[in-house]
Amino acid sequence: MELINLQELRRFAGASVEITVHNQQGGDQAPAIKKKIEKIEYCPDRTHVRFYFDKFNFIAVPLASDIAQSETLFSASDANSGLTYTVSII
Repeated sequence: MELINLQELRRFAGASVEITVHNQQGGDQAPAIKKKIEKIEYCPDRTHVRFYFDKFNFIAVPLASDIAQSETLFSASDANSGLTYTVSII
């Protein structure tokens, strides 16, 4: 497990993306959403990275997650919650 590097995520700022949150235990899954990422920053207590869709709405991904990434994809799996967050540029 490695901590998420905020600088590596800057490529998503300003991009149109598809976001999915998947429950690893096979429970209900929210539908994928398409949004534009306005900004990316740490939460005040620096435990999560926030992907902002506008000034108020964001999705928070735990910093201590197992991550996989490429130029167009970021995926983070949180063992504590059993959730996997995926952000892909469309």
